[in-house]
This record gives sequence, C-alpha cells and structure tokens, in this order.
Amino acid sequence: MRSGLALLLTMALAACGGAAMIDNKAQDDDAPASHSGFPAADRPVATILSPRWSTEEARDRLNEAGQVMDLAGIRPDMTVADIGAGEGYYTVRLATRVGRKGRVVAEDIVPETRDYLATRVLREKLDNVSVRLGLPADPRLPENSFDRVLMVHMYHEIESPYEFLWRLRPALAPGGQAVVVDANRPTQDHGTPPELLKCEFAAVGYSLVSIKPMPSAGGYIAIFEARGDRPEPSAIRACKSGKTAKPAVLPREESKEP
Repeated sequence: MRSGLALLLTMALAACGGAAMIDNKAQDDDAPASHSGFPAADRPVATILSPRWSTEEARDRLNEAGQVMDLAGIRPDMTVADIGAGEGYYTVRLATRVGRKGRVVAEDIVPETRDYLATRVLREKLDNVSVRLGLPADPRLPENSFDRVLMVHMYHEIESPYEFLWRLRPALAPGGQAVVVDANRPTQDHGTPPELLKCEFAAVGYSLVSIKPMPSAGGYIAIFEARGDRPEPSAIRACKSGKTAKPAVLPREESKEP
C-alpha cells in the first residue's frame, strides 16, 4: 500500500512538470550498520512523538519561520535542506523565501510522514521542492549542494549524531551552514543543552558561527560551518555530557567569526 502511494505520488508530481519530485531510493535495507566505526552518543535520545511541533497558526503568530530564516541568512535562489521536515511547516515557507530559482529538499525518516508531505507539496504546487526519505544516521543528501541545512526541533531525536553529522558534511556547498533550532533542556526532554550541541558538532569538525536565543521557536538557534578536513570516524571522540547534561544558561548572544 505504501509503495503504491509513493508510485502514484511520483507519477503525479512528474506530471506537474517534474520540478517537485519524491525520492523513494532510501530504503531500510540500504542502511549502513549502526555505529559502524563511529562512537555512540553518551546521552539519552528522545523518541519521535509527532510530525508537528506546534500548530502552524500558533507558530506564524510568533513569526517563528520568518525569524529563523532571517537569522539563518536564507535568501532567494538558495538551495536549502529541511531535515526532519515533518508535515512541512518550514518546507512551504522556505519554498516561498528561496523563490522559483531556489530549491528546497524536504527530508524525513518516517515513510508515512514523507508521503503526507509529498501530497502537500503536490497540492500546494510547490514546484521548487523535492521530498525524500532519509535514514536515521544518514540524511542522504547530494554532495556539494546546499547553502543551508535546517534541523528544527529534531536534533535531540538523532540516535547517532556523530555519524549523522559526518555524513551530512559533504552535502554542504562552499560557505554552506548547518542551522539547528532546539530547546535548552536535556535530550530526553526533547531539547539539547547548547554546550552539548556545540561539543558534538565540534567533534565532527564543525565550527560555531553563532548561537542566539530564539524564544519564538522555544529555545535557541545555532549556526555551524564545516572547517578543515572531515575526521576519520575512528578519530571522533564522544562528548561526555550524557545523562548528567543539564540546561545551560544561554548567553544573550554568542558569535564566533572565522
């Protein structure tokens, strides 16, 4: 039934002009071995509770997406990935921001959620959006492609963060940035303490560009760039925050220039 729906969506999207496509290549049996050479996260992992964080109307009243896109520097003609896209709150707003010459790739690891989002993309005629199925430890994004990669209210659900971030790095275009929006609380409570987030990104060779409070999104926004060579998996050391990690007092703004 699921594969039949995906096929119908593929045919329908192609009939609309081929711009908005569904990628059905990522299958569970293609998944790399768990923690294959990568350290395990020394922290609890939150379960996926819902494809939505809050209602779109409530989020728009706070101008959440607008503020995040402004702080992330998302402009027309950019190529942006929306990881853990859920029901598409950011996807549809990113499509408007980047415009007809821009591109948005919306990725989720839950097939039913991916199918729902593909239907929404078709219904709303978002011809600059592609929808794909990722894997828990691999977003499966094309290399050297993205000006921005957004991870909104989902980082704490990544079971293998070092492998995930390692496999994400090649997808960033020169000057590309990874943007995380999360709550400032322990991972088991559906957030990520900022110090833990910075440590896990640094372990895979990312540098912090800025981190700022983001009350309208329930926490903070952190922006990273990949610097230097990507480390070998065996050279990555897990951050020892784990179950003892507590919410930190987030500074009003922290910024590190290259």
